[in-house]
Amino acid sequence: MTTSLADPPVTRPAPGAPATGRGRRRSRAGRTMRGGKLAYALLTLAVLVSAFPFYWTIVAASRSNAELAQVPPALLPGRSLIRNFEAVMEEADIGKALLNSFIVSGSITLGTVLCCTLAGFAFAKLRFRGRGALLAVTVGTMMIPPQLGVIPLFMLIAELQWAGRLQAVILPGLVSAFGVFFMRQYLVQSLPDELIEAARVDGASTGRIFWSIVVPVARPGMAVLGLLTFMASWNDFFWPIVALTSSEPTVQVALRQLGGGYVNDQSVIMAGTLLGTLPVLLVFGLLGRQIVGGIMQGAVKG
Repeated sequence: MTTSLADPPVTRPAPGAPATGRGRRRSRAGRTMRGGKLAYALLTLAVLVSAFPFYWTIVAASRSNAELAQVPPALLPGRSLIRNFEAVMEEADIGKALLNSFIVSGSITLGTVLCCTLAGFAFAKLRFRGRGALLAVTVGTMMIPPQLGVIPLFMLIAELQWAGRLQAVILPGLVSAFGVFFMRQYLVQSLPDELIEAARVDGASTGRIFWSIVVPVARPGMAVLGLLTFMASWNDFFWPIVALTSSEPTVQVALRQLGGGYVNDQSVIMAGTLLGTLPVLLVFGLLGRQIVGGIMQGAVKG
């Protein structure tokens, strides 16, 4: 008498039979989730509420100050946009301010992304003495209000004779504690230790590992950090108005010169605000795909 060790026959469900067990789980995993009418209504409402301030900026920038004072106010764009742009150019050197803001924001963004990615890689994947203490000190600096460092920082740039020059705004913002912590957390989740170990077995140096392995993996996180840093430095008003003069303004400093007089010209102020907002939208358009990819990658890994 012999015992058969062959696998039992696999029974397949009939074409019309409902899926059970593992087949049901597979069908659920492959199913595409669709939102209902309530979800689409809430999303549409959220988009309208978020986009209305920008739309109103366009409407106000294309109207005169008298038209904005009408009751009820106009809700459609007018014909005064070019005239208001010309008034902005006359009242403030907005062209130079835009150039200075591009230089300051671009330099701070590049420096922050590079330095914070290097530091984040060191804290995430390298082993050295005092790593935990240094990370705790770095994160702890986020709790200190930046206003407390204004006076000693201004004394430092005055000693270096940088007051009124762009490097007085660029150099203090080249590294941020938030950026270091953000890139550290991103690389801990996205960069496997096996890749680094395999590269070291092949004889790659730490610099080669960073440029050939870390940077491609960290690109979505770097895009998110770059956008956040660009927006923060572009919209910064407090430190540039302290460190710079009226001859070397940034956009936010130049906007305070608009619409002066006994009655503020709101249409001119909105036209200048529109000019200052367009570069941020351009940067988001360039980095949007990487940002969405970084968010989705973090969601999948979580």
